[in-house]
Amino acid sequence: MSNYYIHGVNGPVVTVKGGKGLAIMDMVSVGPEGLLGEVVSVIGDETTVQVYEDTTGLVSGMPVEPQNAPMSITLGPGLLNNIFDGICRPLRGIAEETGAFIGRGIHIPPLDTEKKWDVTMLVKAGDALAPGQVYAECDETPVIRHRSMLRPNLSGRVVSAVESGSYTVEDVLAVLETPEGQQVELKLAQRWPIRQARPVKARRSITRPLVTGQRIIDALFPLGKGGCAAIPGPFGAGKTVTQHQLAKWSDADLIVYLGCGERGNEMTQVLDEFSELIDPHTNQPLMYRTVLLANTSNMPVAAREASIYTGMTIAEYYRDMGYHVAMMADSTSRWAEALREISGRLEEMPAEEGFPAYLSSRLAEFYERAGYMDALSGREGSITVIGAVSPQGGDFSEPVTQNTKRFIRTFWALDRSLAYARHFPAINWNTSYSEYLGDLTPWYVANYGEEFMTLRSRLQGVMKEETSLNEIVKLIGSDILPEDQKLTIEIARVIRLGFLQQNSFNAIDTYVPMEKMKRMMAVIFRLYDGARGLIAKSIPLSQIRATGIFDKLIRMKYEIPNDNISQFDDYDAAVDEAISSVAAAYQ
Repeated sequence: MSNYYIHGVNGPVVTVKGGKGLAIMDMVSVGPEGLLGEVVSVIGDETTVQVYEDTTGLVSGMPVEPQNAPMSITLGPGLLNNIFDGICRPLRGIAEETGAFIGRGIHIPPLDTEKKWDVTMLVKAGDALAPGQVYAECDETPVIRHRSMLRPNLSGRVVSAVESGSYTVEDVLAVLETPEGQQVELKLAQRWPIRQARPVKARRSITRPLVTGQRIIDALFPLGKGGCAAIPGPFGAGKTVTQHQLAKWSDADLIVYLGCGERGNEMTQVLDEFSELIDPHTNQPLMYRTVLLANTSNMPVAAREASIYTGMTIAEYYRDMGYHVAMMADSTSRWAEALREISGRLEEMPAEEGFPAYLSSRLAEFYERAGYMDALSGREGSITVIGAVSPQGGDFSEPVTQNTKRFIRTFWALDRSLAYARHFPAINWNTSYSEYLGDLTPWYVANYGEEFMTLRSRLQGVMKEETSLNEIVKLIGSDILPEDQKLTIEIARVIRLGFLQQNSFNAIDTYVPMEKMKRMMAVIFRLYDGARGLIAKSIPLSQIRATGIFDKLIRMKYEIPNDNISQFDDYDAAVDEAISSVAAAYQ
């Protein structure tokens, strides 16, 4: 029994007295219910603890028990196809024990301790193990092979090991003797501090895109595998739906989806959708390669602050196994608000808009843990981070958005006017950007040819020209424009409605392979070039428009299935026929 006790309570912040033995980042159990907390400040004999649960009912004098370890979570088979709160407690298990709302002082193991896994042992007595080496494997789901790795801070020789068979996460599979003579039990599961990045051998350059199946992303603003992206936008602009699409369709091996401070109904929608979705890459349920973390707006604010580190630690664990992980954080603004609230209760000097002065460094800590890595296990893996940002009123000049832009290289700016016009994804092609394009160009050329990059450059050029022309149209109207500029506006309309706009609820349009994107761009510019030739001969645009070919190209996204893109030959023929028929009428 320790001598530590509660001295004061200020929301999730508790001051503790009774000694000087507590260290920064140590976990403690607060009060008679053993509420989970973390030490955030030590001044003399007064320690400040942020509590990850509801502190209602705590009073001065209640005991505080140190756990002599940093805030850590258990990693092992069973994380996939599951949902946890911000500090990695299984919500299904909590619901069975306390009902719809999380009770206080609930301590349920994150992994099923009774379930047996068919384990294949890869080591035997006498083997020398290096940090990160795989010593056992099992099928966590039908699509993911779980690899149990030696902790990065361990090495030594195997003293004893069991035979391959069925074991729980608590069973000892092997005993390791370290160079210092200490014997360590190796199990299927291990614990790791959430605020400490797992070490790697080396960081690789980013040379491959995360293929998402979303045309405006893959064609115009690609995200490198192992890179970082931000999706800022006002309420109702489609941040959450866009992240849902990326989680469903990206070519990552695993998805870690974090609902950080979002509304409960949105997370309910995620649970309902993900449980029913079939992964197009494996034809298995999507949940077989997904971990869901839910720390909704009505859950304790301190746990929200910890949730992004929990998600990142899980992502790093699977990265070290050799998997490519995509992490969706929705949203980092709510996480920053948690920082602001806790900072205020700690009476720290506020910076811009009340956020703490260390907001920038905390964002850096988070995004810097992404990357394409050579893991200690000898495999290569990556973590791609996609963070949603919710600026108040859609103001991108606010601190969270501006500081986020310092650490990401892809910026998908959602536009309120596009969302109100029902144009989704509402990514503004004028204010969005990707700094990965130069790094990814060799991959695009090798897989889809120089033509792909030429077509995307032309497409982006047309959309920029349309923006300039729209300023003139607002002043003097479109009738005064010359025919070639009218054509630019008409082709831009086809690009906007037929290419950049994508219907997530349409079975054909919700996901588009890269080859289909290329053919769509090619047929659009086939029409553009043919129409320009006619206009050069003084044929009015109205005659070309009368053929209906522009509207036909807008509809092609719904009419050509992904597995039969040879049908684009029919559209090429239709374009040629429309152009030739108009030309013949003026001969």
